[in-house]
Amino acid sequence: MDLLIINADVRMTEGQAGPSPTAVAIGGNRIVQIGRSEDILALVTKKTQVIDARGKLLLPGFNDAHVHFLDGGFSLANVHLRDASTIEEFVRRIRVHAESLPPGQWLLGGEWDHENWPGAPLPRKDMIDAVTPRHPVLLSRTDGHMALANSLALKLAGIGRHTQDVPGGLIVRDAATGEPTGLLKDAAMNAVWRVVPDPSPDEKIAAARRATDYAAQLGVTSVHDVLAGDAVHVYRALAARGQLKTRVYGMYPLSRWPEAVNHNPNPSLVRTGAVKGFSDGSLGSSTAWMFEPYCDDPDNCGLPGDQMFPPGAMLERVRAADSAGLQVALHAIGDRANLEVLDLFAQVAKTNGPRDRRFRVEHAQHLRPSDIPRFARERVIASVQSYHAIDDGRWCEPRLGTGRLDGTYAFRSLLDAGATLALGTDWVVAPLDPMPTLDAAVNRRTLDGKHPGGWLPGQKMSVTEAVRAYTAGSAFAEFAEQDKGTITPGKLADLVLLDNNIFEGDPAGIGKTRVVLTVFDGRVVWAAKGAGI
Repeated sequence: MDLLIINADVRMTEGQAGPSPTAVAIGGNRIVQIGRSEDILALVTKKTQVIDARGKLLLPGFNDAHVHFLDGGFSLANVHLRDASTIEEFVRRIRVHAESLPPGQWLLGGEWDHENWPGAPLPRKDMIDAVTPRHPVLLSRTDGHMALANSLALKLAGIGRHTQDVPGGLIVRDAATGEPTGLLKDAAMNAVWRVVPDPSPDEKIAAARRATDYAAQLGVTSVHDVLAGDAVHVYRALAARGQLKTRVYGMYPLSRWPEAVNHNPNPSLVRTGAVKGFSDGSLGSSTAWMFEPYCDDPDNCGLPGDQMFPPGAMLERVRAADSAGLQVALHAIGDRANLEVLDLFAQVAKTNGPRDRRFRVEHAQHLRPSDIPRFARERVIASVQSYHAIDDGRWCEPRLGTGRLDGTYAFRSLLDAGATLALGTDWVVAPLDPMPTLDAAVNRRTLDGKHPGGWLPGQKMSVTEAVRAYTAGSAFAEFAEQDKGTITPGKLADLVLLDNNIFEGDPAGIGKTRVVLTVFDGRVVWAAKGAGI
């Protein structure tokens, strides 16, 4: 054996009879045997590394079902605005970061959240123009569906007072002058992104390395990069160097579905086979497509995404991708968007005939109660992100009203209806750390501390359900349940050791839990300092 982990509390096993296992034996990159520590120790050879877990909890490596992995790697080196609590702090951080860049370099990333600011005012270009005179700026809101551009960036993109909105996008304008304020929603952002220079190959490799190293520290051993596209080549280049510490299931944009067909030269590390499209925007940007208007914006029901135009285009793309044997995942936030996607999936399944296709709805945030049973009945996976619930829960009710909350972040209702849930973070929109996500799923305490008993507490998940969705559920959602998701002989040796047994004691402590050790592909890729492991 190459590696033994003994004296552990081994959970998430499969088909285990007899006493609860306390040890795992690993040969190469696979789990060979699980059992009692004294029995597993009999497998020791001269080359075997033995790790004494000292009673700590051992789980399968976390599998994040929804990330933007390369973007996350870049974000680790960009300006951080998510926790800026005032406009003044927002501007100060932008100024400091701009001063560190050479003139002309774009200032990107940010992930700001205006809901953190007193009164929640939206930012404007005139707030940042004075501190970024030599740098074009495009700073994304935390949900990625709205961004702030400064005047220089708008000029480079050719956006002015007379620029027309595009389908699925909105240029926010000053009510008095009609001039763009600098805010761009959904498809309107594309005009600026088109003039942002592509990172160099070396910059992409460096970003991917930052992302995979960061994931290893957090016990995340697999991710579904939902808009990977060409980044799959970056991940494969990193894997060829022996530096990739994360298995990647990389999705291509739906419009590029032919590129995702038969493109798996190293299926155990970087796989493709799925495509992702968009049916609407986000609640935070007021572009989630709803049946009824927003309570705080009575003329607005949100926006169908640009891929929903012209009518029938989305249906044809999904039909073609599904016919080619690809898995299809569609982003849907609003209740109208979710219904449209479920109907579209049902139509494609009927047209193309039965097969194990595992359609996915990414987010499935706001559902009509009558649509919840369809996920199980029609075998559609709900790829959900519980951290969004405790984030949006600060301001969701005034925006939607109490009458539309029965199907909001309805994890319990989906599980009770028999749906398969795959849990993820949506990094960089939310933290990659699995512990805040598990905490949100189990406790549902909003970030502002105003719901200590949980926001919409009837939708809480148990610890076991949340961990299963984060491991076995995510594995099923990528057709990888035979290789990962549980600690089972024959499966890949991706494991994580935690300093707190989250299955026992007060669930309020989940968020304080930390990773002690991460094993990826049969080898230790991260160990906490001073952990005594």
